[in-house]
Amino acid sequence: MTVRLESAFAVDPQVAIRPEPFGALCYHYGNRRLTFLKSKDMVAVVEALGCHDTVADALTSAGIGDARWPIFIRALDSLEASQVIHER
Repeated sequence: MTVRLESAFAVDPQVAIRPEPFGALCYHYGNRRLTFLKSKDMVAVVEALGCHDTVADALTSAGIGDARWPIFIRALDSLEASQVIHER
């Protein structure tokens, strides 16, 4: 599945996010997978997903410029494949 700007996503309830100086660690208690969020911007986007109606709204609220959106969509695709986030 591909994350779309008009989709609504949220962090999986089995995922814990631990802030780190580089960004954050995400641990999925169900599949025991550890995932790194390599920037504070990515952490802001992931944390904003559940509070907004669309991925585009979450990107905007996190202060991500339109030109950077494709990079974040690719990263969100990877997080969905790792079951860190899910469509709601």
